Parts: sequence; C-alpha cells; structure tokens
Amino acid sequence: MATVVSSRALTLKRAIFIAAVFEFVGAFFVGSHVTNTVRKGIIDPLFFSGQPELLAYGMFAALLAAAIFQHAATFFGFPVSTTHAIVGALFGFGLMGAGFSSVNWSKLGVISSGWIISPLLGALVSYILFQTIRKFILAKDNPYQAITRAAPLIVFVQCTIIVLSVIYKGLKNLHLDFPFTQALLIAVSLGILCASLTWEVMRRKKTNVAKDEQYVQVEKVFAILQVYTASYIAFAHGANDVANAIGPVAAIFSIIKTNTIIMKISVPPWILMMGGVGIVLGLSTYGYKVIETIGKKITEITPSRGFAAEFATASTVLIFSKLGLPVSTTHTMVGSVIGVGFARGIATLNLRVIRNIFASWFITIPSAAFLTVLIYWIMVRLSSL
Repeated sequence: MATVVSSRALTLKRAIFIAAVFEFVGAFFVGSHVTNTVRKGIIDPLFFSGQPELLAYGMFAALLAAAIFQHAATFFGFPVSTTHAIVGALFGFGLMGAGFSSVNWSKLGVISSGWIISPLLGALVSYILFQTIRKFILAKDNPYQAITRAAPLIVFVQCTIIVLSVIYKGLKNLHLDFPFTQALLIAVSLGILCASLTWEVMRRKKTNVAKDEQYVQVEKVFAILQVYTASYIAFAHGANDVANAIGPVAAIFSIIKTNTIIMKISVPPWILMMGGVGIVLGLSTYGYKVIETIGKKITEITPSRGFAAEFATASTVLIFSKLGLPVSTTHTMVGSVIGVGFARGIATLNLRVIRNIFASWFITIPSAAFLTVLIYWIMVRLSSL
C-alpha cells in the first residue's frame, strides 16, 4: 500500500483498512492448511528425530529471533523481508542444533539469489512500463483522450495477469490447479469482460476536459487501477506469507501434541487466525513506517508511477512463482519503485535511502541467524538445569 498512500490514491487510514481486510482474508481463508514442519526446507528435521523437543526449541528460537529483527527493522522504517528473516533464523538454528550437514545449502543459495534478481527485474519492468505510459499517454497533446482509449487495454492486461496468477498455481491452497491453457483461457475471458466494462464507463465520460485539468483526470484513472492491483498484492501476500509464522508454530504444536516429528502436518484454524490477526496488527501499528520509506523517501510517486510499480511487482512475483523461485514481495516492490524513479532520471532517487535499504537486506539473514543461535543456546541451557 506504500505507493497508493504516497500517490494520494487513498488516505493512510483507508489504505490500512483495505490492506487489513485483504491480508486477513488471504491469510485465514487461503493460507496453507498443510505445511512443512520447516519453512522453505532450509533444515532437515530428521536430524532431530531422537530429540524432538530440540526441534521445538529451535522453532521457537527462530520465531522469536525473526520477530525481534523484524520489529527493530520496521521501527526504523527498513522494508526487510519476513521470508528472509525466518530463513536466516532457521539457518542459524540448523548450524547450532545439528551442524553444517543439516542445512540445505542449495536451497539457501536459491533464496539468496532472489535478493538481486527480483528487485532488478521489478525495476526493469516498472521502468519499461512507466516509459510506455509516459510516451503513449502523458506526453500526448490530449492525455485524457489517450487514457480513455488506453484504459480498456490496460484493464485487460491487469485483469488477465491477476486472474492468471490466482488460478494457475498462484494460490495453491485454493486448489485451483488448472492446466495452463485452461487457466489462460479463463483469465483472458475475464480480462475481456473487464475491458468491455471499462470501455463502456470511459465512453460515457466527458471528453472535453480543459487542458489544465487533463493530467488530474488521467491520474485519477490510474489511482483507481492502482488500488485494484495493490489490493490483489495484499491478498496474495497474506495467503503466501502467513506460512512464515504459522509453519514453525504448527511444528511446535505438533511436537508437543505427538512428541514425534511429522514432515507434513495439518494447521488448525486457530493458528491461521493467529497469523492473520498478527499481520493485521503489524500493518495497523508499525506499517506506516515502511509505507513512508517505500512510498515517500525513495522517489516521488504519482498514481501513474504507483500503478507502474504495483503492476511490475505483481507481474514479477508471478513470473518467479511460476519458475518455482521464492522471492520477496517487499524486495520486488522496492526495486519497482526504484525503476519508476530511474525512468525520470537518477537525480529523482534518494540514493542514501536506497543504500540503507540494501544494507538492511544484506544483514537480515546473518542477524536473524545470530539471534536464533543466542536464544536457542539460552533455552537449551535453561532446560538442562
């Protein structure tokens, strides 16, 4: 919601309310009901089969360490990845609890590569998209007339991408596992429907807008499109990222209940509820700090620029999801905002803020790992007393 607020498409209160609704619905109703005991497969839980209580200690230590790091980073407004924090925490626990052989180094390498690839691709897509918007709409003699003609096409692409990402293995917990051809046909059909409705709405709008009002009207159209894309990202984020918290919680719950290690476990609804509520509380209290950093401190955002960044983020995350590569929505969004700013010239970017953001990314995994080692060591020592 950062670009939606900074572009004034929505007020902060309305943006938080809409995001809270979509995040919670995604987390509770579409969040994973069956999850691996160890998120992302960073460590092999079978190393602890003889002492399952140590795995429970490790999961708790990882959760607490990731939470401490995330709270500290968010307090200072740094948009760090929750996924990378929990991955770093599990990495530290694996090294401390079972040694180097317990860590899936190849998986860790794949996740780490997302630090670089996803922000770069997000920046590239948003740069190209905003340059296209500027050339074919904003730079025209009659930009309002240009947006009335382009809006149905933009909505078609937007709707098709969003629908495709939902029904083609994008949100696997919906069990909408359509073949790609069928999923594409459904997405294109709904895209055409949405485009047709948009064309009818734009056709009825007045076309004799005063010259000095045209850019205002154009940005109003992009503001509406921006809210739709941001709401989808919030829904998908809640559905996918709630597992970062509930995965270790579900593992602890299972170990306490059965005193054994089960590779895949059912997640009780109350744990999903807790994860969804946690996301909403975080958004409602500390969320404004990260919203301010991404939306206001990197570069100036208008609805057209915000739409380019939001759409680039949604498209990039979709592409990587289909490739089976885990990426951070947060990192991708930051890259997309940078790409929009770069399209207007490097002088429009706050390089000091960008440098600090990148630094916070690189310390996420080692910091979370160190905190986990410390907390796990204390818990094991206390349990032996």
